Amino acid sequence: MDENRKDATAPASPAVGRRAFVATALRLGGGLVAFLAGVPAGAAEQADYDWTQHRWAYLVDTTRCIGCGACVRACRTENDVPGGFFRTWVERYVVSPEASHVDSPRGGLDGFAPIQTPFTPTKSFFVPKICNHCEETPCVQVCPVGASYRTRDGVVLVDGERCIGCGYCVQACPYGSRFLSPETHTAEKCTWCYHRITKGLRPACVEVCPTGTRRFGNMLREDDPVRIAISKERVSVLQPHLLTEPQCFYLGLDKEVR
Repeated sequence: MDENRKDATAPASPAVGRRAFVATALRLGGGLVAFLAGVPAGAAEQADYDWTQHRWAYLVDTTRCIGCGACVRACRTENDVPGGFFRTWVERYVVSPEASHVDSPRGGLDGFAPIQTPFTPTKSFFVPKICNHCEETPCVQVCPVGASYRTRDGVVLVDGERCIGCGYCVQACPYGSRFLSPETHTAEKCTWCYHRITKGLRPACVEVCPTGTRRFGNMLREDDPVRIAISKERVSVLQPHLLTEPQCFYLGLDKEVR
């Protein structure tokens, strides 16, 4: 019998298994332990960040969006998003009783030119979209290697070191917020600029929005404006019938939006 094959298939004793696990964790620089704890690899180095004091939520006021595309451009710059793909995008809805038109040219990156429709619109509006960072997220459930996960402070992330690029999460996401990067061949999506929010900064899209359409807050703070708005105003989520419990909430969401 081949000795290598024998070693690979022989059952290890519990002690050996535990030693191998610890050795692997140490070799990965703590990444495996961090993953199992719901903490992204390397995040433990951010000593000033207290995980227990944050539970993040995102709020979009559709009555304020002007479709300028500043948020999409900021996201692309901040996260080095590959051309032709988007971590956040803006959709335009032009509606009448007879028909409706929805478009998002280049994800709204360059704003929106006037549109000619064969019907007379009765209303039009813009809707920014991102990953919804669901509490019951399908992408985490279908990932075969644990690359998609939810942190203790409520952010859904992808571990690029673990991702095998199978695309299951891309197919499972009902909001179309994931894609396979042509550069890394791994899944990418909105992270709420996790590298920023754990340093006390706001997501790039929130930072540049000129109208206050996009808001980001901590649901564990009683005085947080986002928490107050979500608890006291009439907010909606996308596709609530799916029971994914999105943590991206909308004010003024029209019934035509999917």
